[in-house]
Amino acid sequence: MDFFPALTDDHRRFVARQPVFFVATAAEGARINLSPKGMDSFRVLDPKTVAYLDLGGSGNETNAHLGADGRITIMFCAFDQPALIFRIYGKGRAVLPQDDGWADLYAQFTPLPGTRQIFVIDVDEVQTSCGWGVPFMTLDRERQTLSKYYARQTDAERIEELAGPTASIDGLPVRLGTVLPDRVGA
Repeated sequence: MDFFPALTDDHRRFVARQPVFFVATAAEGARINLSPKGMDSFRVLDPKTVAYLDLGGSGNETNAHLGADGRITIMFCAFDQPALIFRIYGKGRAVLPQDDGWADLYAQFTPLPGTRQIFVIDVDEVQTSCGWGVPFMTLDRERQTLSKYYARQTDAERIEELAGPTASIDGLPVRLGTVLPDRVGA
């Protein structure tokens, strides 16, 4: 197990090859939330800053937890060779389409239907470990279900969906989007 104060070029290359990552957050008095993420949604902005494009499709626990506590862990693991588990520890925040800086941040990503917000993480530390217990697996293809679902929605339906729920499953407040991501500055 090795710790680093920031992402190296080797870390950046490893992250770019991974088709899935996992996000863990918690807040005092709330359950731990752990979610898998995929699609082309993760970016290393610089050695001390990473971000990911968050789509709707489930609750909004990460938003609530980051608003209450800020702590977040991102984990990548190799399902091919060489074996590796890579964790990013930091403090995160939600950037919503109506927030200052959205347009510049959103320009770092390929737009995806259903985008709700971008989580920006200030990296405290990164850690690598062997990953020898992780099985070999291959990616057949990305699921298209979520993209197709959001592509069929009208703007009014999308705004209605962005308006709720207003609290996490543990009752913590959630910051909600009020503007569609691709309508900012339009």
